[in-house]
Amino acid sequence: MPDFKAPWHGILREEIPWYPTVDPETCIGCTLCFATCGRDVYDFDYDNHLAVITDPYNCMVGCSTCGTVCPSAAITFPSADLILRIEREHRVLKVARKEAREKKDRLAAVRARAAAEDAIARITERVHIGVAGEFGDKAFLARLEELVSGRPFDLVDLTLHVPTVQGAREHTPSFMSFDVVSTEQADVAEFVTEVRQLVRQNDLVLIDAQAKG
Repeated sequence: MPDFKAPWHGILREEIPWYPTVDPETCIGCTLCFATCGRDVYDFDYDNHLAVITDPYNCMVGCSTCGTVCPSAAITFPSADLILRIEREHRVLKVARKEAREKKDRLAAVRARAAAEDAIARITERVHIGVAGEFGDKAFLARLEELVSGRPFDLVDLTLHVPTVQGAREHTPSFMSFDVVSTEQADVAEFVTEVRQLVRQNDLVLIDAQAKG
């Protein structure tokens, strides 16, 4: 749970008297302040149909949203001059500049991490390939082995479906399938393009090339 009472630019929250006040005579019990505030400043008394301030120092210094949206103007705040005076007395701008630099560095790190994670998410590390055609005298498998030799890729789960031995001798089309994978978490997309080219060069038919999770 967030620490709503954390120091405000180095000043203890309890030393800053900024919080709402509800006029019970004016409050119409609409619950808008209770529903709107995200810092648990309010509770709501349903028996008396009245908004109640339960944790005033949870209020964000300078925030007056609940007062702005209150339809009966039952919520008031101290003058903004109070905050300006505190800023001067505690030299808040000097602290804020330091905090701003730190925040900028944090945001830059978060964005860099997000960009790296996004780039990794776009990497295709495994693609299923299906090829049909006459494999008998083409030495296609040997050419595949040459293609992966010395590179960060491999072919796994390779199967060759031949209808019959006699059929293979008579050049009946067969079906080969395998997965192209990276051995170094690299993107296999460009390598798959080379596999496609090899398939075409051997007068085979690529019938499936689908990325796998």
